[in-house]
Order: sequence, then structure tokens, then C-alpha cells
Amino acid sequence: MMRCVRLLGLDLSTGTLEEAIQCLGERPPGSPFDYVVTPNVDHFVRLSRARALRWVYDEAWLRLLDSRVLARSAWLLGLRPPRVVTGADLTEAILQSHLRPGERITIVGLRPDLLPVLVRRYRLSAPAHHYPPFDFDHDVDALAEAVRFVVQNPARFVFLGVGSPRQEMLAAAIKATGRATGIGLCVGASLDFLTGGQRRAPRSVQLAGLEWLFRLVREPRRLAGRYLCNGPRIVALLWQELRAKPAGKAADSARPGDPGRTGQPPPASDRAGQQTEHFRADARQHGAAMRCIRAAQIGARRA
Repeated sequence: MMRCVRLLGLDLSTGTLEEAIQCLGERPPGSPFDYVVTPNVDHFVRLSRARALRWVYDEAWLRLLDSRVLARSAWLLGLRPPRVVTGADLTEAILQSHLRPGERITIVGLRPDLLPVLVRRYRLSAPAHHYPPFDFDHDVDALAEAVRFVVQNPARFVFLGVGSPRQEMLAAAIKATGRATGIGLCVGASLDFLTGGQRRAPRSVQLAGLEWLFRLVREPRRLAGRYLCNGPRIVALLWQELRAKPAGKAADSARPGDPGRTGQPPPASDRAGQQTEHFRADARQHGAAMRCIRAAQIGARRA
């Protein structure tokens, strides 16, 4: 059983990389589909502005913090952050050491030209691979097609590498069908890093918490807005959390059987009120949520 700590509205696992992998490996074969999210600074800033997306993270089976910058900022402010387990490290560890002989994985994302590189590097059996259009989350039919593909290609590990929040929405839609099995890993650019499609920062830079700077230097046009405009807002969010935190209140708790959720569920009336508040928070994200639900219905019928 893994413990959790609540930070910025999400219950995040405090376990190590090894404990997270062990937890995933203990899921019985053929278990109903669930998913893992790996939120970083960009995710938390987005969630602070688009609360209609928060349910996608709340529904995740496991939430792992993927940001050393956030963890260190929280620690400096006196908060209790969980351990950092990056999506890239989780992905690499599973591919290197935790697949059974001949086991097939399912991938949504990763450019087709990079798939042979991944297969050779990790000696994989031919994966089931689907490469959706870039903006598939805005097209109910394209989103439903991705859902259908995962339902029809069951695997113990399903790697969803189509960027946030697309991959989290896709995972929630797959789960909502009630017909898929396995565990979805929302791991962003991890497969690109492992195949050389994108270069990852050296380990020393990662441990120094400067991976964001390494990526910014390499892709300034694409990442300047994320890291220089949106990123600093995380300090304000952490400060608000610190001020709102009751003195002496324990930050972590655990619940048997569910490594990513803590505490008792709120009353049904409270949950309904929270959901209503979330959907009213942002009309655009409300539309995204509706597309997600509709895609689950369509994908289930087509499967």
C-alpha cells in the first residue's frame, strides 16, 4: 500500500520509482482499465485555471509528481512534497526490466518513424501502435478512434504519449467505456526521449532541477510561454496552499486498495456540487469533458 500526500488539490504518491513499479506489477492480469498521471508544473498551472479538467486527474488510479522544480519550491516554502517519479524514468524502467518475455505493449503516440528505434532498443515484441492527429482531442470521431484502438488491443501496459491534457482525457475516456483492460501510462514525451526523437537533459542537469532550462534552450519558441510565463505562477499557487493549510494538520494519509486516493469520499451531494462547480469554471474545458465522455460512448460501441 502506497501512501499519499495532498498538494495543490491532488493526492500524490509518496512512493519511490521501485515502489510505483511494484504497485503496477501487482495488478491482477485482466484488471479493468485504469491509468497513471504524472503531473508537472504545467499541469498544475493549467488545473488552477481550468477546474473542469480536475476530474480527469481525480479519476486516475495513481498520481506521481513529475517536477523537481515544484518539489523543491514546495519544500523551501515549508510544504511536504512527495518524492519525484518522472514519467520518463517510469517508462524506461518498465521497458528495460519489467516486461515479460514476448509481452506486447500498446502505444498511442510516438511518430511512426521512431517506433522501429524503440522496438530495437528495448527488444520489444511488435507493439500495437496508433498515431492520432495532433488535435484529435478536438474531434470526437478521432478521439473515439483512439479509444477504440486501445479497447481492441488490450495490453498490461498502455503508453499514452500524446501530450497533456490530451493523454489524460484519452485515458479517462478509455476507462469510461468499461470495456478496456490494463494500465494506461500518461507519460508525455517519454517515448520520444527514449528513441532520440527529443534529447533529454543529462542526469546531472535533471537532478539539479534544471531540465526545464535545458529544454527551453533547445526549443525556445515552443516552450518560452510555458516556462517563462506560466511556470512562475506555481510559486503563487504554493504560497496560497501554505497560507490555507491549517497548522498542525497531517499532510498525508492512505487507504487500502487504492494507491492514488486518500481519505473518505465526500457525500454524494458534495461530489455533485463539486462537479457542477468544475464544469462551470471554464466553458471550453467543459466542452472538452463532454467530448471525452462522448468519445467513450462511441469507442465502446465501435469496439
